[in-house]
Amino acid sequence: MATDRENAVFEAAIKLGALYHQFVGTPISRSTADIVEAAIESAVSLQPYVTYIEVHLDRSLMNENPFGYSELTGAMYHAVIETKFGDATCRAQLKFENGYPMMKILE
Repeated sequence: MATDRENAVFEAAIKLGALYHQFVGTPISRSTADIVEAAIESAVSLQPYVTYIEVHLDRSLMNENPFGYSELTGAMYHAVIETKFGDATCRAQLKFENGYPMMKILE
């Protein structure tokens, strides 16, 4: 049987993975980045065990195509999530490091 701690970590990890894969490729621009960040936060916050989510997208990587927008990539993400399962909590992040979108447990 998994402990509350293990479940809190699992919930944070699975939600970060889903967040990453669900939104990569979304059309985005510097002028819509705030709206997309808020939409991602709102969607993820609806999921069970999520107590906090904050998403920042690196606008410097949003280079417009000929039609005036970019596509959301893994390199743009910096997200922090907190989950609570039973008496245990987990704080984890998704951040682009060394050429890869790394997910790690912070607390």
